[in-house]
Amino acid sequence: MKKLGILAGLALTAVLATSSVGSAADKKLEQLKAQGFARVAIANEPPYTAVAADGKVSGAAPDVAREIFKRLGVGDIVASISEYGAMIPGLQAGRFDVVTAGLFMKPERCAAVAYSEPVLCDAEAMLVKKGNPKGFKSYEDVAKDTSATIGAPGGGTEEKLALNAGVPRERVIVVPDGQSGLKMVQDGRIDAYSLPVLSINDLMKKAADPNLEVIAPVQGAPVYCDGAAFKKGDEALRDAYDVELAKMKKSGEFAKIIEPYGFSAAAAMSTTRDKLCSAK
Repeated sequence: MKKLGILAGLALTAVLATSSVGSAADKKLEQLKAQGFARVAIANEPPYTAVAADGKVSGAAPDVAREIFKRLGVGDIVASISEYGAMIPGLQAGRFDVVTAGLFMKPERCAAVAYSEPVLCDAEAMLVKKGNPKGFKSYEDVAKDTSATIGAPGGGTEEKLALNAGVPRERVIVVPDGQSGLKMVQDGRIDAYSLPVLSINDLMKKAADPNLEVIAPVQGAPVYCDGAAFKKGDEALRDAYDVELAKMKKSGEFAKIIEPYGFSAAAAMSTTRDKLCSAK
């Protein structure tokens, strides 16, 4: 009997511990409901994310996040602009509640944050002078040309792709935002500026500069998808987010939000977090 009592006590302890972990995680959503908003990190990189002159946050990723949080009982989102390299550290330090910024899923990022299911998918592109004078088709082409320089967001996918292709660190120029990258190509300070296809196309549309050209997709570069990124330990919030995201995908509301920005709902629905996080 004594042994049965001990086993029952251990079982009860385990249940209470599990319940405690679950309730601690659930408290995050209750906290956001109480404060009335979720703090999100963005990059101000249209069409993924954008900040208007009046401070209004838009773009495909924040628009999806705003709608999902409303469905979860959180009234709005409040955005902070961040470089990609600072997003995960900021999330881990508690400065943001979630990253909604085209932060593409990769195994190393999946190990650091709790991603939602896929939201936005895209390929890579390069912005160059008209006629593509150096003949770039890939990041390897930039590496082979010993005089060539390429701009990319600090800590972003494009920076890593260029470095992995063999472009020396001193020839990969960290650029703070899209307008700066475009201006640097126009002024001849860099030979190419790399961002996802949709972001480059948005820059080109706004610049309306006939002396520029887009190379897309970059040969050999993978197609990526992002997801909303949550702090490890906030999986209950992430799971609640995923439930609403799945409902929106099924109803067609998801497509209505992202497709006017040029993204494909079918692309996001064709893959999963597990596949993207385990990709080589």
